[in-house]
Amino acid sequence: MVQIRALAYVVAQCRSPERWVAYAHEVLGAMAQSRDDGSVLVKVDERPYRILVERGDDDRYLASGWELAGEAAYAALKARLDAAACAFVEADAALCASRKVNALLALTDPSGNRHEFFWGPQLDAQPFASPQGVSHFVTGELGMGHTVLPAVNFDATRDFFVKVLGFGVSDTFNFRPDPAAPAIPIHFLHCANGRHHSLALAGFPSPEGCVHMMLEVPNMTDVGRAHDRRAKHGVKLMATLGQHLNDKMTSFYMRTPSMFALEYGFGGLVCDWERHSAFEATEVSVWGHDFGVGFNEQ
Repeated sequence: MVQIRALAYVVAQCRSPERWVAYAHEVLGAMAQSRDDGSVLVKVDERPYRILVERGDDDRYLASGWELAGEAAYAALKARLDAAACAFVEADAALCASRKVNALLALTDPSGNRHEFFWGPQLDAQPFASPQGVSHFVTGELGMGHTVLPAVNFDATRDFFVKVLGFGVSDTFNFRPDPAAPAIPIHFLHCANGRHHSLALAGFPSPEGCVHMMLEVPNMTDVGRAHDRRAKHGVKLMATLGQHLNDKMTSFYMRTPSMFALEYGFGGLVCDWERHSAFEATEVSVWGHDFGVGFNEQ
């Protein structure tokens, strides 16, 4: 089975990518750099970027970037996709240069989400120095964080990640906004690292192309200060501070310049998959996380 190492980056689109520079510096506490083509690189660790923002006609999420161990793993993935009759396109030199990787293939999952699988990230030895004093973001072997994607073709999309790509199910949640209506599934999936989930699939549409992405910091002080910066700069709150039941993350949610939400938290669960038992959560959070301030408002 192919092993996907981690979620390495996300690609967003924005009508004004420069809005991400101020958002990264003033709110996230990340570094950001505009490129000659108008795109923006958002840096949170030793990698050149973890969020790439391209200029486009809509504000939205574009793609998830998944890291493989090396050239052999990349070849194994291609063979696996061929055997499963899953169409993909290998990137040309220009796209690889833009993404700063050695080789990359792209595909869309059964719900239409774009994914990019690569090996050989290009490293430039430039250190991370937060303009807001954030000591570091929790990345490394755990990857950049997680992403939650709409999966309107839910069963086929889940099967693609589990049966073709080898993701494991960490836990599940059945969302019931209307007790009289059928439950909406949300499944949390892990890849070959200890982060509780690098991907979640939500059985409902999202016009922005992503329900939310997550960045993790090492302590509650960093979360609280980011919460204050969000308020100071007028960034819309999407869910109040709270602690999740499944991955133990203490976090809040806010809107990004590309309109999808970003979860900013600390304390995420790191799992030993040999000892972990998947379960169904019946509540989203132990406390807090009022989504009515953003996601559920009319």
